[in-house]
Amino acid sequence: MVNYLFRRIIYAFVLIFVVSMITFAIIKAPAGDFASSYIASMSSSISPERRQEIMQSLRKRYGLGKPIYVQYFSWLKGIITKGDFGISMKWNMPVRRLILQRLPLTLGIGLITLTSQFILAIPIGIYSAVKKHTIADYIFTFAAFIGKSIPNFLLAIVVMVFLFNFFDISIGGLFSQKYQEAAWSFAKLLDLLKHLVVVVVVVGTAYAASTVRILRATMLDELGKDYMRTARSKGLPEWKAVLKYAARVALNPIIARVGWVLPRIISGSLIVSLVINIPTTGPLLYQALMSQDMYLAGAILLLLSTFTIFGTIVSDLLLAMSDPRITYEGEERG
Repeated sequence: MVNYLFRRIIYAFVLIFVVSMITFAIIKAPAGDFASSYIASMSSSISPERRQEIMQSLRKRYGLGKPIYVQYFSWLKGIITKGDFGISMKWNMPVRRLILQRLPLTLGIGLITLTSQFILAIPIGIYSAVKKHTIADYIFTFAAFIGKSIPNFLLAIVVMVFLFNFFDISIGGLFSQKYQEAAWSFAKLLDLLKHLVVVVVVVGTAYAASTVRILRATMLDELGKDYMRTARSKGLPEWKAVLKYAARVALNPIIARVGWVLPRIISGSLIVSLVINIPTTGPLLYQALMSQDMYLAGAILLLLSTFTIFGTIVSDLLLAMSDPRITYEGEERG
């Protein structure tokens, strides 16, 4: 296992290097740069000479006039040697500080969403498979299809309108208006949780629905296999046979998804965060891309890619530990 893990980590760093090059190239692909975007947003009253002077100053300050490979290796060198992701051109402050300000909330929402959708979806998926073709199964299956098909941002708008019109509750931002500047209290904490619950529900709906559908399908395959018939013939209670054997095997595809579901939840909450006005890395990435702030956008995309790569390693390890039939490369199980 140690050798396998060591190889995977080496491959991961090589892949991160490749991803960083692709990310940087994609960000630099659109015509223009931050200087041209900044000049375009300036007032038309500024003379063309002054505009040209400002553009040249910005390009010199951030090295935008250098070849793309020089910009890339300068950025990469700062990350490797100093942990420095560069200076955000739009906010004129270190990228690392900007990301660290929003990363805890982003990861918190992502982890809570991931955990809650598994807690909710796994029992529903198992129950729906065991009770197939019943009223409950039809209800859960229909709800899963609806939850999977509705875009997160549309669901966010519907929830916001519903809560405001019927309960006079506004869920925009992290706090209600009266708690924006208030000192921390139990009431303010409840207000924060109320806002976060809506975000978690909206973001997690599609992934919970997907988990229910996958688990139901795999459970139906496992329930009809010979080892389940053998367990039943030995007098093992149905619920015990389902949980001990069928569910354990059927969970493998769900465990395999853990590595890339969290980054998808984080990136998938981008539009939802914009709609609900939540200060996560989603709106930060959107603004960086719109202003062509290449260092900030590149750092966030590289961070999401790193989460995916190392999350996949964790998924593979969890999968191997949960199922004794799965072996590490070059190893045999006794």
